[in-house]
Amino acid sequence: MTLLITVFAAIAATIIWYKKAPADDLGLGKLALMYWGASLMWMVDSVMEYIEDSEAFFNPAPMDMLNDAFLGLSVVALGLIIWIAMLIVKDPKGVVRAALLKK
Repeated sequence: MTLLITVFAAIAATIIWYKKAPADDLGLGKLALMYWGASLMWMVDSVMEYIEDSEAFFNPAPMDMLNDAFLGLSVVALGLIIWIAMLIVKDPKGVVRAALLKK
């Protein structure tokens, strides 16, 4: 589940980035790369788990699937939090600066 969730997030971020590619002022490319990196990490984890548990890998317990889903959603949320923090620090449209200087 973690692999599927992060791959779907990576695909969605990549599609959105590609549609806005010439003017990537929001840093969507960095978000897509974070999700692709997480997907690669989960892919390696899945391969190693398959090597260790051959047959059991294809029959996970429902509780394990739920835990994996929560972990995958947590990774996607953490990626969004990091991206938003980078966006606030970079402030490409000057919104944060204008709000801070407004009196």
